Amino acid sequence: MEELTEVVCDAAKKLKKNWQSCSPSLAIICGSGWGSIADVFVQKNFMGYSEIPGMSKTTVAGHAGKLFLCGFQNSEFLIFQGRKHFYEGEGWAPVVFPVLLAKKLGVKSILLTNAAGGISNHLEVSDLMVIEDHMNFMPGNPLIGPILHQDSPRFPDQSKIYDSHLRKIIVQAAKDCGTTLRHGIYLALSGPAFETPAEISAFAKLGADAVGMSTVPEAMVANSLGMKVLGLSCISNLAAGINMDSLSHEDVVRASQKALPKMRSIILRFLHLFF
Repeated sequence: MEELTEVVCDAAKKLKKNWQSCSPSLAIICGSGWGSIADVFVQKNFMGYSEIPGMSKTTVAGHAGKLFLCGFQNSEFLIFQGRKHFYEGEGWAPVVFPVLLAKKLGVKSILLTNAAGGISNHLEVSDLMVIEDHMNFMPGNPLIGPILHQDSPRFPDQSKIYDSHLRKIIVQAAKDCGTTLRHGIYLALSGPAFETPAEISAFAKLGADAVGMSTVPEAMVANSLGMKVLGLSCISNLAAGINMDSLSHEDVVRASQKALPKMRSIILRFLHLFF
């Protein structure tokens, strides 16, 4: 724990030194296909993950591995262009490090995005789904071990991980853009293999609306730190057994790129309402 805390402090110090001014109140972590939303904002500074202590290059297509400091209406926010996943085999620290770094830099609210497989029949490819709650089917929990931060309780309450006020803002933002957001429960698995039809059938019976391989660890840690959390999934494919075709990550990226204009406009409007 002490070693991780020191690395987070080192990373924050380096960013503040290199960027001189850095006071973000919001962070956005971009999942597969979401990274290009950074292109529509004023980028005041950026740094590659490999240049930041405690972070390293991403290994998955669609995750560029850059951290941007962006300006908006006299405010600042962070965009993490890509994330680490548990299936990459490096443990929990690289997965949750962006959340700990954002907290150290003063961030109070965090938007977690991902590409997900649609399970519920009310979801179609390219839909955007606001995460109302989640199920953790990953092999473990990022909160196991020493307490990550002095602000984190030993037994964090998880009854309201996804902030209701932020959800109202993103729904209004989408409405202003002429888009209706879906709502649902996100189920997280470790990956990297896609799910079997039998697994998807079981998850549907449990009440899951969409399935993916990320987001839940970051949401759990951010919630434990007292941060306000918003989750947004792009339904990039229909899950196994619902979609009769073979699944591939290339299809996920292509579907996310198709939805990108909608994603950009909604996030832009969200920031107008947020700030």
